[in-house]
Amino acid sequence: MARTQGSHSDITGPRIRAAALGLFARHGFAAVSMRQIAGAVGVQAGALYNYTPDKQTLLYELMRGHLNDLLAARAAEMPGADPMARLENFTRFHIRFHIERPDEVFIAYMELRNLDPANFAEIERLRRAYEDELETILRDGVKSGVFAVSDPRIVTYAVIAMLNGVNTWYRAGGRLSLEEVEALYWDMVRKSVSA
Repeated sequence: MARTQGSHSDITGPRIRAAALGLFARHGFAAVSMRQIAGAVGVQAGALYNYTPDKQTLLYELMRGHLNDLLAARAAEMPGADPMARLENFTRFHIRFHIERPDEVFIAYMELRNLDPANFAEIERLRRAYEDELETILRDGVKSGVFAVSDPRIVTYAVIAMLNGVNTWYRAGGRLSLEEVEALYWDMVRKSVSA
C-alpha cells in the first residue's frame, strides 16, 4: 500500500492506538487486521511494527492505558470518610469518567476474551484494584449500619454493570442531562444498598 497523500514519516503510536481503538470498538478485535489499522492511519502495514509487535499487544496496551487512566483519575478524587458520601462519589465519578470513553469501555469489557493469559492477568489485576474500592465502600457501609448488603463482591459487580449500562443508551442532547442521569442512577444505587 502506498503512503497516503499528506501522511508523514513520523506517524506516532498514539495515532495507531486511536485507529485501533475505533476499529476494535466498531468491528471487534478478531475481525480487524493490522492492514486495516495501517489503512486507517495512512501507512503501510509493515510500519505498524515500529510501534507495536503485534495486534495482541495493541489490545493489551489499549486496555491497560484505559485502566491506568481510570485509576489515576479515581485517586485524584476526594470522596470523604462517610460510606454513603463515598458511594455517591464513586457512582457519579464512574458515570462521568466512562461516558467520555465509550470505545474504551466497550473494549475493556467485551474484548477480555481475546487477551492471552499473561495480559489477561494484568488487566484483571488493574480492574480488581478499581472494583476493590467499591467493595471496600460497601463493606464499610455494612459495618457502620448504613448498607444492607449480604455479598459485597457480588453487589460490586452488579453496581458496576448497572453504571456501565449508561454508555449503551445515553446521548448528549437527549431527554436527560448527564447531571440528571447521575442523580437518577445515584438514587437507584443508594436504594439498592441502603439498610
